[in-house]
Amino acid sequence: MSFYENEIKALKKSGRYRTREVLNYEIKDFASNDYLGLSHNKELHKQTCLTLEKLDVNSPKASLLVNGYHQIHKDFEDALCSVNGFEAGVVLGSGFNANIALIESLVRKGDKLFMDELYHASGVLASNLEDVDVTFFKHNDMTQLGELLKNSNAKRNIIAVEGIYSMDGDLCAKEVFTLADKYNAILIVDEAHSSGVVGENLMGVYDLYNIEVKPNHIKMGTLGKAYGSFGAYILSSSHINEYLINRAKPIIYATSLSLYDTLLGHNALQYILKNKEFLKQEIQKRQRIIKEAFGLDIAGLIAPIVIGDNRKVIDIKEKFITQSYNIGAIRQPTVERAILRVIARVGESCEDLQKVCELIKSEVNFED
Repeated sequence: MSFYENEIKALKKSGRYRTREVLNYEIKDFASNDYLGLSHNKELHKQTCLTLEKLDVNSPKASLLVNGYHQIHKDFEDALCSVNGFEAGVVLGSGFNANIALIESLVRKGDKLFMDELYHASGVLASNLEDVDVTFFKHNDMTQLGELLKNSNAKRNIIAVEGIYSMDGDLCAKEVFTLADKYNAILIVDEAHSSGVVGENLMGVYDLYNIEVKPNHIKMGTLGKAYGSFGAYILSSSHINEYLINRAKPIIYATSLSLYDTLLGHNALQYILKNKEFLKQEIQKRQRIIKEAFGLDIAGLIAPIVIGDNRKVIDIKEKFITQSYNIGAIRQPTVERAILRVIARVGESCEDLQKVCELIKSEVNFED
């Protein structure tokens, strides 16, 4: 039975139909979120495997609260806290799960959640839960957010923003930290696309803006992007960490993060800190190439090229594949207007990035 035949037909008609394609390693990758190219770093892989070979187990075996919390998890959490200036941390299965965990557990009856309208789909999904009272404010509009906080009568106010927004590629406003402190609001900063990419130590926007970490601050980050691994972490005060461990369902009821991914993420953290000056130089080179090609000042390594046509972005992407380049073709409803999403990865050469920019300019009339 074709239960969803009409829905699939509608997706195809609107140019929003999606498929999976097996990764072709021969194609230059300017589409993935592997910002620093660490997914290809064999030394990190070998280092991780050598350590794991000495253990008595291959997997965590259970949830963090039921015999699944290993020294490997704790060591990584401690390292993240040390370099980011937070009191406590917890690792878990993915950034998607981390956002579900935060929104589902922190926003209680009588509380109010203020979420940037461009926040990640995982947070938006969690905000749809029955007891979550959410208001979306205009993207990066700190005037509107300030008014909302000023007029709120909620028991607790909670703000959710991203460090770098995954589609637009822009930074959260620095003023959000001031507003959170002024109104004693809990602040969630999703650093999935900023950790490993911006800041003096490449630790994200807390690092970039030189923010003094307060008890109301929460930093969430993922390992599946700049860190070249898989999983996520939540950093916070000891008090909030204690609460999350006792109330967040994705932490309580899921098997804890794999030992390989945790240790690979820890090794990647050490690599980033050790090589931060080199990595910053490589990031800046690619930012200059994007600036020269499109006039875009990108905060990190995400370059959104607005096309505005769902079918056209797919056509361009497919044409580029035949020339051994892969770029992102992001369509509605993920974005308001269809874009080519170019990731200026350190994992690919500047020469290839320049070629991609030239190809895009040959396909798109930027004077329209």
